[in-house]
Amino acid sequence: MIDTHAHLTSEALLPHLHGILERAKASGIKRIVNICTDEKSLIEGLDLAKKDPIVSNAAATTPHDVDKEGESFFPYVEKCASEGRLVAIGETGLDYFYSYSKKETQQIFLLRYFALAKKMQLPLIFHCREAFSDLFSHADREYVGKPAVLHCFTGSLEEARGVLDRGWYLSLSGIVTFKKSAELRKVAEYVPLDRLLIETDAPYLAPEKHRGRQNEPSYLVETAELIAKLKGISVEELAKQTAENALHFFQFQV
Repeated sequence: MIDTHAHLTSEALLPHLHGILERAKASGIKRIVNICTDEKSLIEGLDLAKKDPIVSNAAATTPHDVDKEGESFFPYVEKCASEGRLVAIGETGLDYFYSYSKKETQQIFLLRYFALAKKMQLPLIFHCREAFSDLFSHADREYVGKPAVLHCFTGSLEEARGVLDRGWYLSLSGIVTFKKSAELRKVAEYVPLDRLLIETDAPYLAPEKHRGRQNEPSYLVETAELIAKLKGISVEELAKQTAENALHFFQFQV
């Protein structure tokens, strides 16, 4: 399996990385895409990738943080992308649920990351919450036919159709295992297997059996088991296809 979205070099996980990576490997995780959201996490991520080939890095300022960190971090993301040290740009996007950053600033940086991804020929990782209309609208003008994944999808079936209609991948996290996630489980059943990615979003959103704990890549197994059951296939088939999807999307090798 491939964990397509984890914050390994976040303050929460960084002190425990050795054990986290060992447990991931023991659980059958072959690759982890480390999402870096500021300069410190990216510097640590680049160093980690040198030490352990299981790790690849993606980077961008989240929509939550663009007001305070967007301008300072963007040039470093651009530099690392130009040096071939990133497998994707992200996570970027729009979040109108929390609105920690102004909507206008979120949209400005979304467009800047569109341009960077196109320039560097890298895929985009989207974060979107209560902002699908604007995300789709901007993408339909500035990012048509380009590769993207909607990470940690929690939207409606209609919004899932919008993601798939644009040729993007849809990624599911441990949220799909939560007792109250009946609607999201319908999305999991609906998404074609060849358009699905899976992730932990560690250290956040540990699946149901681990609720209250710090999430980590080894917990991806529980999410995979639940989605496989919903689709009526084996965990092995789900793991194989989602790994192939990730390899195609990120253009890396296991």
